[in-house]
Amino acid sequence: MKKIDIPLLISVIFLSLFGLFMIYDASSYVAFRDFADKYHYLKDQFFWITAGFICLSLFSVFDYRKFYNLAIPILVGSIVLLFLVFIPGIGVKLLGAHRWVNLKFTLLQPSELVKLSLAIYLSAWFSEKEKGRIWAFLLLLGIILFLIMLEPDMGTAMIVLAEGIVIYFLSGASLLYFILLAPVLAVLGLILALLEPYRVQRLATFLNFNQSVQSSSYHVRQILIALGSGGLIGVGIGNSLQKYAYLPENATDSIFAIIAEELGFVGAVFIILVFIVIVWRGFYISINAKDAFGRLLAGGITAFLAAQILINLAAQTALLPLTGIPLPFISYGGSSLIIDLCAVGILFNIGRQSKT
Repeated sequence: MKKIDIPLLISVIFLSLFGLFMIYDASSYVAFRDFADKYHYLKDQFFWITAGFICLSLFSVFDYRKFYNLAIPILVGSIVLLFLVFIPGIGVKLLGAHRWVNLKFTLLQPSELVKLSLAIYLSAWFSEKEKGRIWAFLLLLGIILFLIMLEPDMGTAMIVLAEGIVIYFLSGASLLYFILLAPVLAVLGLILALLEPYRVQRLATFLNFNQSVQSSSYHVRQILIALGSGGLIGVGIGNSLQKYAYLPENATDSIFAIIAEELGFVGAVFIILVFIVIVWRGFYISINAKDAFGRLLAGGITAFLAAQILINLAAQTALLPLTGIPLPFISYGGSSLIIDLCAVGILFNIGRQSKT
């Protein structure tokens, strides 16, 4: 426990256990309907949490500086996995998306692994001063974003983009690059959004909620009903109506809406404050890291966690179009949870070897 960041540890443990409880609460009806076992999602998540905290423990004692020499093979392996999602018999297509690789005993989502592997690689690369690397950086980032967008997974692409920009900025890059790139990225994002019909529908829903309930606005309407029903203090634990198959993805992407319905504005704000503690401690660890690699790696990890939190919460409060991004540590799902806990383990290791 020497120099373990206690606020970060308590926050992550609390959110993971709270998420386990909320997954059971939100999914029991659907799990019984689909699998005749109301504990189906709970048992899956318990296994992933156990595996995730084992990984967190291992990475908290594994010297993060060893990742410096492993950065290239880790990134190459992740990019290979991104290609494999499109190979028949290896990649798995669900709900029209190629996002998973079949490992026989479970499904792996490579785009989740890329978030951590890219943070490691860019931190190793940018820890050494170098001129004229902006184009090489943009090329690498463009290749990864292109593969993720092909799946398609625009939400994760947004997280990876934010992560890459933050690490590049922390390495001492000129702000002029970001001022010049911002309008270009905005136009490209809009073009990519308009290329897929389902993204056009989501964008139209975001801009106009007063569509027919039978149209693409159904999911957003159910989210807003859940948020509105919660009021100030909520309808009470276990009393959600939206969990009875009204709200799609109520244990994954939209679990925050169930939380807000049952715990109300007060409970939802408390959960947001816990997330703020995690982001604060992550950047605190980054600032106090004893070397450039540790500083950039902690900053990159915190950046992708913060981006994932912000995008999910913004989508669940109708501030952004729906993206399908899980809420860290709380939403049902193995790949995202385990990668996030591995990342927190690395943060602990960086913090233990920090200057303070």
